[in-house]
Amino acid sequence: MVWCSRIGQRRYTTLVHGTGHNCAAWADVASHLGTHCHAVAFDLRGHGYSEAGSRTAEQYWRDLADVAASLGWERPILVGHSTGGYAVSAATAAGIVTPAAIAVIDGVVLEDRATAIHDNAHWHKPEAAQRLREIYLYGWRVDRHDMLDYVEQCARETDTDGFNAGARPELMRQVIRRCFTSCADGQYLRRPTVEEITMTTAPDPDAVVYPSVDVYEPIECPMTIVLPSDGFYARRADEVRSVVQSSQGRRLIEIDAGHNVPMTRPAELATIIIDLVRQTHTDVE
Repeated sequence: MVWCSRIGQRRYTTLVHGTGHNCAAWADVASHLGTHCHAVAFDLRGHGYSEAGSRTAEQYWRDLADVAASLGWERPILVGHSTGGYAVSAATAAGIVTPAAIAVIDGVVLEDRATAIHDNAHWHKPEAAQRLREIYLYGWRVDRHDMLDYVEQCARETDTDGFNAGARPELMRQVIRRCFTSCADGQYLRRPTVEEITMTTAPDPDAVVYPSVDVYEPIECPMTIVLPSDGFYARRADEVRSVVQSSQGRRLIEIDAGHNVPMTRPAELATIIIDLVRQTHTDVE
C-alpha cells in the first residue's frame, strides 16, 4: 500500500482497459505513477486471462464494484480507456461504486438512447461479426507456433501501425500474448470472442444505465475526459465539450495522440492521472 504522507490518506486508482486489450496495456502508465497512488489493473470478462465470460451485457462494468470491494477500497479513482471509459461511467452512474473521480480516455458515448439502440443492433448482423474476425482476429483458434509468430509480427509492426505507433514493441508483445489463452486441445484462443462482443453490445433498451449520452447525467463526482487529436471522437469534439460543460467539476484535456493513449502516450497519461490524484487529495482536506 502507498500512503499519502501529506494528508495521511490512501488514494487508490483502478485502471480499466478497452475492448480487445487486457490489463497489460496499462504497464507503462503504472510505471510512471510511482508513489503517487496505488494503482490496480485487471482483465475484464472475456479478455486476457480472466476465466469469466459475460452472461449479461452489464456484468463487465458491474464487476468494478466487486473489484473495489475485494480490495477494500473506498472512493477510488476510476480510469477507463475506450470501452473501459464507458465502464467507469456506467458503474458511477449506476451508483455501484462511489469514486473520488473518474477519467475517461477516448471512451465517451455521445448518441441519444434511441440512436444508440439502433446502432448497437448492427453488431448482431453476420457481416459485423465477420468484420471483427477479419480485422481483430477475435475468436481465432491457432496452434502455439502460429500464435507466437503472430505475437512477434505485432511487436515488429508497432511503429508502422497507425493505431499503435509510439508504443514499445515489448509492451505490444506482452499485451498480444496475454490475448491468447490455451485450450484443452492444445490450441490457443484469441480473446475476446465475437460472442463476447455481441453480448456486451446488446444491453436491455429499457435498462436504467445504457451506453448513450444520458449516462453522464447522474454523475456528480469530478470527471476528466481525455480527447486525443487523432482518436475515435476527435471529429465530435464539440459534442464532447457539451458533456463536459453540462455539469460542474468536469474538465476536458486534449492531447496529441491516437486512440491507444495508454500504450502510446503513457507518460502524458500518467501525468494527468497524478494531477487527478492530487486534486482529489486537496478536495478532502
